Amino acid sequence: QVQLTESGGGSVQTGGTLRLSCEYTSDPYCMAWLRESPGKERVGVALIRSDKTTLYADSVKGRFTVSKDDAKKILSLQMSGLDSEDSATYYCAAGHWPCRLDAKFIWRGRGTQVTVSS
Repeated sequence: QVQLTESGGGSVQTGGTLRLSCEYTSDPYCMAWLRESPGKERVGVALIRSDKTTLYADSVKGRFTVSKDDAKKILSLQMSGLDSEDSATYYCAAGHWPCRLDAKFIWRGRGTQVTVSS
């Protein structure tokens, strides 16, 4: 069982930066950030495996960076160059195998809202 608690969401202007954090209670093989906007499906935007390899959705590549501090058990998502398309509820998720952005993750947090406005 993995418990996940997100924080760091909020409102930011277009082009701004925001850092999301997720505290977790144990260390699964695969951890990811998902996001869901009204009227759209929940999608994976970034993941990191236990060996620290990462994977990003094309829509965020070069703008978002996922990282994990195993000692503190904190998963982070550094977001920059934000625009309105990034507005969504962001969820921290965890699972085992397969570790893909479209995987069905076993555990998910309650989410944190990110709103980008001009």
